[in-house]
Amino acid sequence: MASLDWSQCPVVESVPGRLNGAWVFRDTRLPVSAIFENLEAGATVDQITEWFDIAKDQVIEVLEFAARSVAAPVLVDRTVARDAHPA
Repeated sequence: MASLDWSQCPVVESVPGRLNGAWVFRDTRLPVSAIFENLEAGATVDQITEWFDIAKDQVIEVLEFAARSVAAPVLVDRTVARDAHPA
């Protein structure tokens, strides 16, 4: 997964000394990476919230944050199109 700026996500935190500073859900020791690993393994959001005793809205916030972060706008170099001449 692309490197995301998790400091912009309000439901997570990185605390030095807690899980080596990994990004975790605020006031927990649950790494954000555990959500993605479990989803990749086929778990549902409901299963994850039950297994890890985490609020569903927190998991959804992390997923939405990640989706927004990787959906960055595509930059188009318009100088190429302007300078192109039909044959």
